[in-house]
This record gives sequence, structure tokens and C-alpha cells, in this order.
Amino acid sequence: MALALRCLRPLPSLLHRSSFAVTRGLPQAPRGCPALLLEGCRQHVQQMLLSRQLATKKAKGKGQSQAKVNVSAALVEDIISLKETSEDMQAVIEALKEDFSRNLSVRTSPGALDHITVMTKDGKFPLNQLGQISQKSPQLVIVNMTSFPESTAAAAKAIRESGMNLNPEVDGTMIRVPLPKVTREHRESLAKLAKQLTNKSKEALRKVRSKSITQVKKFKNKVSEDTIWLLEKQIQQMADEAATEMDKLLAAKTKELLG
Repeated sequence: MALALRCLRPLPSLLHRSSFAVTRGLPQAPRGCPALLLEGCRQHVQQMLLSRQLATKKAKGKGQSQAKVNVSAALVEDIISLKETSEDMQAVIEALKEDFSRNLSVRTSPGALDHITVMTKDGKFPLNQLGQISQKSPQLVIVNMTSFPESTAAAAKAIRESGMNLNPEVDGTMIRVPLPKVTREHRESLAKLAKQLTNKSKEALRKVRSKSITQVKKFKNKVSEDTIWLLEKQIQQMADEAATEMDKLLAAKTKELLG
């Protein structure tokens, strides 16, 4: 009994350390203390930290909207990689930024047409791989489809349905694309497209969240309910923060478009 008490003596101070400290390893067993007993202590500390964290979050969250959760990635790396989940969510945000930059300019440039996707009998291709795009005047862009004449109609359709308020005119293998004047109606059309792109990105974000939560639930029979609860809250929190960032991007872009 004295030996056991001697081994457990360091535990109170350990419980005040961060969960990260646990992943760095507990102190070595005191001289004469069996390693097996220390290993049992080590496992109990990890579980107690998660339970303690859960109790703290629930207590703080009582009567409040949402409690802040911060699960140590190292403690749950055998269940899920929170880093990968974060990276996947950030990739969705970056894709939205690129869509805004490429497709939502008040003044359409030839470069804005480059990545319009054209559906052909051989698959999907960016417009700039099928035709040569050039600007003949401030009000007119020409797409030369001589290299792939059979895709001319499909290219014109893709331009028309791009959401950029463009009305192409086909003349043989040449597609004339008049650039719309910067009217209030055009600005509002772009702002509406910005909203649509944001909603599409939020749907992609929800898929990342659902995939991660599904991964966590696979371990519901192997780890405690507290651990599952904390991880689900952490993933939801990450998704909420990403959605908030998207809303800020949309607000900034809408302000830019509407002036």
C-alpha cells in the first residue's frame, strides 16, 4: 500500500497540466515503483483529463450558447486526425476565395473565361483548352474555336450558363462575347452569384464535417462517451468557425460588388 501511494503521489500536480503535457509523457517511475503500476496511472490520467475537460465545458456551457472545446489532437490521433479535418475545411474556404476572384469581377476580363467548364463528348475541359480567348475591345471578347470546331456550341452554352451575365453569339467557329456594361442590375446579379457560390461551399463544408463525425463514431464501442462527445463538439466548432469565415468573405465581396 505504501508503495502504491508513493507512485500515485505525483498525480494531483499532473492533473493541472495541459493534455499536451500528457502526450509528452509522464515522469519516470520513482525508484522502486513498478513500471506496470505507473503505466496504469498514465492511462487513468489520460482518461481523467478528457472527463475533466468534458465536465468543465459542460459547466461553463450551462446557460450559455456554446462552450469552447479544445481537444488535444495528440490524445485522439488514433481515432481521427483533427489536423486533416482542419486542412480539408480550409481547402473549401480557399476554393471559395478562388471562385470569388475568378468569377466575380465587376468588369469581365478574358481571363475570367479561362476556367469556364465545357462539357464535350470526350469529357469536361476548361474553355481555354478548347479555344483561344482574346479581347478585341473593352466591350468585346472573342473565343476562337478553330482547333475544336465540334465543341463550339457546347462552349457557347457553357459561357451563357456561367452565371457571369454573358450572352455569347456564335459565328462559325468564332464566339463573340459582348461584355455587359457595369449597371446596377449587373452588380446585383454578381452579388447573387456570390451568395450561390457561398452556399455551395457551405454544402462542401458540411460534407467534410459529416465525414469526420462518421469517422469518430466508428470508435464509439472502443472509447468513452465523453471522448466521442468532445470530438463531435470539436468538429462542429471547427465547421462553425469555417462557416463564419465564409460569411465574412461573402459580406466583403457583396460590399465590393454593390459599391
